[in-house]
Amino acid sequence: MIRNILVPSTGSDSDTTVFGSALAVARAFGAHLEFLHIRVDALSIGSIVSNEATSAKLIAELIERMEGEANQRERKAKQVFESFCQGEGLAISETPAGAPSVTAAWLREVGSEPYCVTEYARAADLLVIGRPSDVEEPSFETLEAALLNAGRPILIPAATPIAGPPDTVVIAWKSTQEAARAVTAAMPFLSIAQHIEIITVVEDESGSEEAGAARLTANLRWHGFPVSLRHLQPDVNGAAETLLTAARERSALLVMGGYGHSRLREWIFGGFTRRVLRGAEVPVLIAH
Repeated sequence: MIRNILVPSTGSDSDTTVFGSALAVARAFGAHLEFLHIRVDALSIGSIVSNEATSAKLIAELIERMEGEANQRERKAKQVFESFCQGEGLAISETPAGAPSVTAAWLREVGSEPYCVTEYARAADLLVIGRPSDVEEPSFETLEAALLNAGRPILIPAATPIAGPPDTVVIAWKSTQEAARAVTAAMPFLSIAQHIEIITVVEDESGSEEAGAARLTANLRWHGFPVSLRHLQPDVNGAAETLLTAARERSALLVMGGYGHSRLREWIFGGFTRRVLRGAEVPVLIAH
């Protein structure tokens, strides 16, 4: 069950959308929301860039500028948090107050965002994080670090906030351990869904994906879940586009494993996964 949700509070324009989606999930499960702001460590960065060729004055100016930007970002993040909690009537609480209820807390750390988000996510049931972009944080670096090292599922909302628990859940099935873990992580959502659709995008003729999907379908039916199975052939735009189209047609939560190519930066965020995360018009629950 989902009882504790971690939400990075970045001070960026995407915060409100992410907060709204996290709240919709929290209300469905009576969960506590922890909003975490990571402030850049200007002194540490200044010490890293300093060398004999860099004057003390330039380093001091750099640190001062970074501190000013960090102050501004932190103020904005805290203001958005306070305004959101006030507007939604969320009680601020540091400890459980008996029966499960939706509460919120503000957390602050100084350091590296990928590191701190990952550390806090390990103690949460779910991480809700903004969709990566080229201009706003959290970046792919933070998302990648959390997915690889936190051991927790990550919910990435679409461009608009989640209004409530998804009626339909689409599982993007591949016979991999990542996909299997994603299904396990999605069990709270599957338990309240009105329909679950398992989709395979068949890219070979071995039949292994279809057989694995059939076994998963049988397993979920033993849980009493309303589940169906569909096999698709990739269209001219590739497997990722085929999957995105199917999920969009269902207005569903898309559940998938994080996997990709073998190169260092692409091992998790390979072409397929990266395309889904950037192009999905529905929320994505991903696990590794």
